[in-house]
Amino acid sequence: MALLRMVAALAALALAGGGACADPVADFYKGKVVNLVIGYGSGGGYDVYGRLIATHLGKYIPGNPTVIVQNMPGAGSLRSVNYLYNTAPKDGTVIAIFARDMPLLGIIGNNPNVRFDPRKLTWLGSSSSYANDAYLLFTRKDAAVKSIADARAPGGPPLVLGGTAEGATGNDISTVLRDALSLNIKLIAGYPDSNALFLAADRKETDGRFVGLSAVASSHAEWLKPDSGMQTLLQFARLTRHSQFPDVPTARELAPDGRARALIELAELPYRLSRPFAAPPGLPADRAKALRAAFLAVHQDPQYLDEAGRFKVDVSPIDGAAVLQAIEGIAGAPPDLLDYMKKLLSENKNG
Repeated sequence: MALLRMVAALAALALAGGGACADPVADFYKGKVVNLVIGYGSGGGYDVYGRLIATHLGKYIPGNPTVIVQNMPGAGSLRSVNYLYNTAPKDGTVIAIFARDMPLLGIIGNNPNVRFDPRKLTWLGSSSSYANDAYLLFTRKDAAVKSIADARAPGGPPLVLGGTAEGATGNDISTVLRDALSLNIKLIAGYPDSNALFLAADRKETDGRFVGLSAVASSHAEWLKPDSGMQTLLQFARLTRHSQFPDVPTARELAPDGRARALIELAELPYRLSRPFAAPPGLPADRAKALRAAFLAVHQDPQYLDEAGRFKVDVSPIDGAAVLQAIEGIAGAPPDLLDYMKKLLSENKNG
């Protein structure tokens, strides 16, 4: 009888110990599917980053769920952010990547279709802080506008650029630099995705586009060849000139005065969170912590780094706290500057 009691006591201790060692996060995710929503169609820079992360994320989340990709294009990725904030399950089974300008749109509030507060999202981090990247103005060599001087000439021919929807970086930056640098830009918005914008320039429907260096390198590398029909007129989101483009001026260098420079610097803040990943607000704290840790761990994975190198994408990750810091930097800009940015982007929206 004493032996039986001892066995029972040992069994109870074993069960108690097993319970103490159980991981509720792993228990939740085991056998689950995590949806990674990409706010654009396939083939563009955000799609490349999203699919790279999806390939490796599951092995770093406790319980090792299956991670699948869901493209959700629409309104420059605004559709995906609204879905993430308002509709997606708030249990850690949905995360998303979307345009870097979405937090700016959320803060300035110039679009009635914005239905999210960027400060309340569960930020995992950003795969790129633009440390090794640049946002470049590519133009056709056979376009009427062949230099920044041509683009600034009063009464000169317009520089026709393509864009997608409001909130897309190319649209907003075209608007900001048209104002800050007095560039004669005519923006044709409404293209469905990045591939369509590349194709429009190749077909001479447009004179070029604003696009990230990493996106060009990974999906349209022919533009970077010396004998291509494209040239680079300026670089954005850079404190200094990118090493690959030592002869191309930065937007800050071209700013005619302090006011224009301040506007450019505000527009450049979202690039700190260049490839942002977030989950809905209100996640259980332990799952949010696990997702953030898993996201950062992916960027140390040798296989991920090898694949990122082959796709020529920038790997300069920041964590969720740094993303929030950048967002607070946008929100903390002088009110008159935020109001002016709101006015600019509203005018762009209204044509």
